[in-house]
Amino acid sequence: MTDHLLGDHLLSGIEPDPAGDAGHTGAPLRTGFFTDTSVCIGCKACEVACKEWNALPEDGLSLSGMSYDNTQGLGASTWRHVAFIEQEMPARGGPEGSARGGPPTAEGRTRLPLAETSDGTGGGLDEDTGGGTGGDLRWLMASDVCKHCTHAACLDVCPTGSLFRTEFGTVVVQEDICNGCGYCVPACPYGVIEQRPSDGRAFKCTMCYDRLGAGQEPACAKACPTESIQYGPLDELRERAALRVDQLHAAGVTDARLYGHEPDDGVGGDGAFFLLLDEPEVYGLPPDPVVTTRDLPAMWRHAGTAALTLAGGIALAFTGPALKQLGAATVRKGRR
Repeated sequence: MTDHLLGDHLLSGIEPDPAGDAGHTGAPLRTGFFTDTSVCIGCKACEVACKEWNALPEDGLSLSGMSYDNTQGLGASTWRHVAFIEQEMPARGGPEGSARGGPPTAEGRTRLPLAETSDGTGGGLDEDTGGGTGGDLRWLMASDVCKHCTHAACLDVCPTGSLFRTEFGTVVVQEDICNGCGYCVPACPYGVIEQRPSDGRAFKCTMCYDRLGAGQEPACAKACPTESIQYGPLDELRERAALRVDQLHAAGVTDARLYGHEPDDGVGGDGAFFLLLDEPEVYGLPPDPVVTTRDLPAMWRHAGTAALTLAGGIALAFTGPALKQLGAATVRKGRR
């Protein structure tokens, strides 16, 4: 038990109370984000609200030529990023068509009921035109953000204490303490945190820590018009997300799945998890993220063993000849 607490407990595995593990006593319930991409309309209100509240500098007003998305990814000045993924759908039925959203219509279009209304209908989607998919293309839109991992490698490797765990279980960067070493950047398994070119300091989403302390929800969730971004106690959000997946499966959207919600995954569960309509790789997310500091205890043990072995070899190299000479002298003395 002691080995578990002093060993891998702080770096990997199930951790029911990250705030308590970080030293916060009497902390409130852990809170986080649930992003339901099935109702995201790509309006980018979350991006704008995030930039306005946190006074983030402009960093993307030109299109890349590859997408309608102008910010292209998370970064030091983009803490919320709405991805636009144009996906070609199969034009006819069959196993692939069924997996992509239910049986085809008479016109051969894939039916994709992304939302339901209270009366159980297809959320206003036209049943005769294949759910309004617009032919054999569909848009997957998803608002990405820092995952606020249960086991945050960025926090583990920070040498200055700039990154810290809050009483809400979130992970925050203190920009006035960051020295720009950049250790946190390669440590993040999601590629979220980034250094700002102007001064080298690292920045990422704080989940509006200042707003949480005042009893308010984060700016992005407040601004989202479709409630694609939901904020609240993490356990409650996980229950709500599981019900939403069941609802989508019942509506024929069999590809719907949750990402980052499992408390026993490679990062101990995310404080910001997602409902996706396709594989994580389609959204630019790693399929099986693992906290990069998980194996540090084993690595240090192996390094210690190697160092002791090397020291023993060096000692043997020096003492071996001396022992050999001593043995030879003893033999000569015995002959006399």
